[in-house]
Order: sequence, then C-alpha cells, then structure tokens
Amino acid sequence: MSDILNPSLAPSGYDKINWVASYMPILNKIKKEFEETKPLAGMRVAMSIHLEAKTAYLAMTLKAAGAEVAVTGCNPLSTQDDVAAALYDQGFEVNARHGVTMEEYEEHLKKTLSIRPHLMIDDGGDLTSLLHGECEAYAENLIGGCEETTTGIHRLFARQQSGQLRFPMIDVNDADCKHLFDNRYGTGQSTLDGIMNSTNLIIAGKTVVVGGYGWCGKGLAMRAKGMGAVVIVTEVDPVKAIEAVMDGFTVMPMEEAAKKGDLFVTLTGCRDVIHGSHFDSMKDGVLLANSGHFDVEINKTDLEARAVRVWQRKPNIVGYEMKDGRILNLLAEGRLVNLAAGNGHPAEIMDMSFGIQAKSIAYLASHKGALENRVYQVPREIDREVAAIKLSALGVSIDRLTDEQTAYLAAFN
Repeated sequence: MSDILNPSLAPSGYDKINWVASYMPILNKIKKEFEETKPLAGMRVAMSIHLEAKTAYLAMTLKAAGAEVAVTGCNPLSTQDDVAAALYDQGFEVNARHGVTMEEYEEHLKKTLSIRPHLMIDDGGDLTSLLHGECEAYAENLIGGCEETTTGIHRLFARQQSGQLRFPMIDVNDADCKHLFDNRYGTGQSTLDGIMNSTNLIIAGKTVVVGGYGWCGKGLAMRAKGMGAVVIVTEVDPVKAIEAVMDGFTVMPMEEAAKKGDLFVTLTGCRDVIHGSHFDSMKDGVLLANSGHFDVEINKTDLEARAVRVWQRKPNIVGYEMKDGRILNLLAEGRLVNLAAGNGHPAEIMDMSFGIQAKSIAYLASHKGALENRVYQVPREIDREVAAIKLSALGVSIDRLTDEQTAYLAAFN
C-alpha cells in the first residue's frame, strides 16, 4: 500500500516528468530498446533515490523493461510530492513524502523492500544496510543492485572488506559517465542553484569555502570561481590539495578558512567537516550549506549548543544567533542543498547517470547467479555506449581506430 501526500498532485508531476524527458535522449533510446527486449520481465526492482522528475523517468524506463518497480526517497527533504503522485497514478508502488520524520523515512524504506526485490537501486546505502540487518529476509530473491553515490560506495567497500557483503553490487558512482559529469558539472551547478534559490544573494565577490576537493568539490569550486567568487578549498588528502592549488585555488585548514568565508559548502561524504570551534570564528551572516549525502558534514549539535536563539528566517534557512550577536545561517537543515532547496542536477546530466543505472540493472539481470558477492565496476562497454549515445544526441562525431591502429596498440598489451 503506497504512502504519498496527495494523489491529486499528479498533473503537476506529469508536467515535470514530461519536461525532463524532452532533454534525456539517452534514457529515451534505452527505454525504446527495453520496450522491445523486456530484459527485466517478471522481475521486481526496489529504488531508493532522490524522488524527483529525472528519477521518475528512470523508474518508468525500468517499468518499460518489464519490471514491477517500488520507489521511495533516499532523503527526507528531497522528495517532490507531485512527482510521487504521478508515479503512483502510473501504478507504481510509491512510499515517499517530502519532510517525513526519520522514523517515517525508515518505514518507507522497509515497505519498498517488502516486495522482496530481484534487483535494487540504492543511493547512499540505506536499502543495503537494511538488507544486512532488520530486513535481511527481504533479500531472498536478490540478484544484486547498483549504488549511485560516493557515500554509499564507502559503505559498500567497508562491508566488502569485512566480508559481510551478501550480494553483488555495481559501483555506478565511479563510472566515467557518472562521476566525471554528474559529480562535477551536476553538483557544481545544482548546488549553487539551490543556494541562490534559497537566499536570493549574489555569488560574485563572496569568499566561498569548499570543503573537500573530490569530483563534487572540483565542480563547485569551478562554478563558484566562474561566477566571480574568491574560492578557498579545505582538504585532508595531500594529493587533492596539490591539485586544488594547481587549479588556482587557495588551500588552507578549515580552522583558518572559517575566519574568511562568506559561504561554506561541504562535499566530502565524511562527518564534522565544520564543527565547534569553526563556528566561533565565523563572520556574521555566513551561509552554511552541504552537498554531501548525509546531514552530518556540518555539526548541527555543536551549532545549536552555541546558539542563544534559533529560528526559521525564511524557507530552507534557519538562523542561529550566537552569544555575541553574530547570526550563522544553515541552509536546508544541513541536508543536500541542491535537492532539499532545489531541483537537483540538470536533466542532461542525470540522463547520463541514469543511462548507466538502467544498463547496469539489465546487466545484473542477465548475469543472475554468475557474480560473486562483491562490488563491481560498471562494465566498460556500458560506459562507452552511454557516451556514444550522448555524443550522437549532441551531433558530435569522433574518429575510429583503423585495423592497423588497433593492431599496433594491441601489440603493447
């Protein structure tokens, strides 16, 4: 039994889905292929992923492949209720509402898994965690699954290293057509979109502190610089720190950056990137935002403990007044600002990521029983196929190796 806010919101959801579908040529082609070949016929798919229009179109693509699909969110604030209603109207099992409590969020995850899926798509690792614990019985039919994001991959490798991973998982996050574009260009643009949408403040002239210089951090730093910001990067990895320096950014510890920044954004997948003493030295009026998967990168407990007043200043912005009168502004409750306070990544970017997802799910289905219980990288041929479809949609052609060139390169392998 589905749990959504209001079925009557479906028309608005359809408008959003139809809009993004117009700009997702990769999924359009895969969907047409799946309608003919039905690679998921008779299978059940559980999805926990940010439930908005692009995700809905991925779910519809998997349904076109013959699957029964159950959908929920992967964050209490990223679900768009009208999109959830549209999927429900299409006959999907949907358990997701915007702004649910953590208890309701977990119940939605459990209800999604109760279909006893053959395949799953996870975003952050919450479904996987439940299938290794309280919902272990629901994994009885599971062939395998795909993980969308960096945080979930960290959790998967931890399970694999401890010998506890109970089924095969594909690391979609590290596919070239995912992290090179989604993490970099998608996060860079959508994070600033969410911040500007919430604050109505300018980026140019501000000092933007980027916590973490992975692919997401690189994308944000690049976009903030392009919009006229002074960019400071903080890192714990010396190699990434050198890269940031050579890319033209100032690098320093967060303890120093805290005194200088106007806007702080964390993108690490770790906890307590900004904490206690950092808040003590920040300027009045700073903006605090997170684009990492979980709301632990900015320590909200430390922030609240220092506040003499906490109040909702406007939608998606909570003010924390310090004892000395300074006000620090937390955006989107410290959750993913690009989704909790925006519309997520652009459709053209998610088209590539979800093209990888759709093809990887079909790959798992076709390799039932042939894979070990470990983390697999996306097969290279899937990456290349998605890239080729994208190039074709852009009207771009490239060279091909001649037989002689192929033989020459093979001689060195």
